[in-house]
Amino acid sequence: MTRRLMLLDTASLYFRAYFGVPDSVRAPDGTPVNAVRGLLDFIARLVQDHRPDDLVACMDADWRPQWRVELIPSYKAHRVANDQSAAQPGEHAPHSGDYPEGIPDTLSPQVPVIEEVLDAIGIARVGAPGYEADDVIGTLATRASSPVDIVTGDRDLYQLVSDARQARVLYPIKGVGTLQTVDEEWLREKYGVDGSGYADLALLRGDPSDGLPGVPGVGEKTAAKLLAAYGDLAGIMAAAADPTSKLTPAQRKRLVEAKDYVAVAPRVVRVATDVTLPAFDPALPTTPRHPEALDALTTRWGLGTSLSRLIMTLQR
Repeated sequence: MTRRLMLLDTASLYFRAYFGVPDSVRAPDGTPVNAVRGLLDFIARLVQDHRPDDLVACMDADWRPQWRVELIPSYKAHRVANDQSAAQPGEHAPHSGDYPEGIPDTLSPQVPVIEEVLDAIGIARVGAPGYEADDVIGTLATRASSPVDIVTGDRDLYQLVSDARQARVLYPIKGVGTLQTVDEEWLREKYGVDGSGYADLALLRGDPSDGLPGVPGVGEKTAAKLLAAYGDLAGIMAAAADPTSKLTPAQRKRLVEAKDYVAVAPRVVRVATDVTLPAFDPALPTTPRHPEALDALTTRWGLGTSLSRLIMTLQR
């Protein structure tokens, strides 16, 4: 029987949980645990609805890797400016990709609690020094020999969609109870590209939330038309260098002026697929791996029905 792998963009999900669950949800000592309990509720619903055999909570060991910043200094730079508590390149911090206003003060303390609870349950939690969760997801999705569901609120990961590899994105619309299934047909209808072309489209279009300037004057529709006409980024840049190509003078000028950005942006925009990862067991546990530790965490943080619901779901 074919096993199904589910990869969680964990930070994307706990940010959604944080903003979706009121901060009146607190531990016995009054500490907010809305992100913790919301994430546990999310995982329980995902397991219940999709029944993965294996599940990995992919983590940002480095939310703004130095090697990406060296290539494009503006990469996520505004998040540092908007959030004085944000980590510097090379350091761990919660992912705030969907929330450019920065990391909320009451979320950061909940992240270590999330990590401890996942470890006590026995849900695999994987990160890699110098890489973002996206890169962990890219590596695991590319290596997988079984169908893969990537649960994320980050459109950047659409680049991993592949019908041939049976890799799709489940994009939360309302919590995780309503998900948009993103496969190649959906991408072609929405953006005019398949998974392999999405990274080129994103690179050309740019992304202010990630500090990626894109090519000035080239929006999503223009990028899709250029990719349809010239195949990929290399084909577009070859056309820009060819005075006989059918590019408009304005398009040619913009692309030529952006050639330095285009030369380095692929390494920044495309997720890594060859990250060295620690050993881990992706199989979903049916019972908690460390029950005593989990009991202590439940009492300390008041995890209540959120945790019990997840444990019951895992046992089915």
